[in-house]
Amino acid sequence: MIAQLRGRILRKSPQEAVLDVQGVGYRVAIPVSTFYKLPDEGAETSLRTFTHVREDALQLFGFATETEELLFQRLIEVSGVGPKLACNILSGIEAPELVEALRKSDVARLVRIPGVGKKTAERLALELKEKMPAVLSGPEEPVAVPPHTMKDDLVSALANLGYSRPEAERGVSRALDVQPEGRFEDLLRRSLRVLSGR
Repeated sequence: MIAQLRGRILRKSPQEAVLDVQGVGYRVAIPVSTFYKLPDEGAETSLRTFTHVREDALQLFGFATETEELLFQRLIEVSGVGPKLACNILSGIEAPELVEALRKSDVARLVRIPGVGKKTAERLALELKEKMPAVLSGPEEPVAVPPHTMKDDLVSALANLGYSRPEAERGVSRALDVQPEGRFEDLLRRSLRVLSGR
């Protein structure tokens, strides 16, 4: 099982990164929270990884922090929550807020995450209430991204996270109204807050 990768970032997006590790390119699915923390393409980085093996595929899921990795592992222990949904959950809500929502069994907050229905939210709250980590990672460091096609990139990222195109456009428009010259990561975070009702 591959538990960690260290290499040069060939490509990155809010859903995945491709790392060149001694000439081998590894495609790693990542949550948006990890994307925020990645350095620019071409830079070296290290990711904690979870290897998901199925009959027809082998997938890697990567995380920038121990907290993200721990939350992911807790989420996939819940019936009906696979690695892809767990990654989407970590993309749709920041780690401290997820921990708080699970500790308080806040089903109403959990169902606002794309892909999480009421039954899944109830299972998450019931099974994970007592299993949340006591220590959370520190604040995220934003990474600068060139501003070209910013709106299209943001809408595309939100659509890939499960939001409808009209929802994504509404969230991005409101984020850009407040912060027209913002960085991609800041605007994506703001758009997610708009769409989650905060």
